[in-house]
Amino acid sequence: MTVKVLYFASLREALGRPAEELALPTGVATVGALRAHLAARGEGWQALGEGRNVRAAVNQRMAGADAAVASGDEVAFFPPVTGG
Repeated sequence: MTVKVLYFASLREALGRPAEELALPTGVATVGALRAHLAARGEGWQALGEGRNVRAAVNQRMAGADAAVASGDEVAFFPPVTGG
């Protein structure tokens, strides 16, 4: 299963990339599992780690950790935004 992953704002800066196409390993089928898989890549990827305040969207709709991820989906990760 392949998905497109987008990184915004400070995550883009921390990870050094705006996006990537990613073939997901077996068992990575939710936003939370994808986030954990990415965080396990190493030091810089801890920006997505557990306890970090990161929001997600699947196909441009806000999504929680338990949201399903399917082949061809676009998954975006971004820090919370405040306005004023």
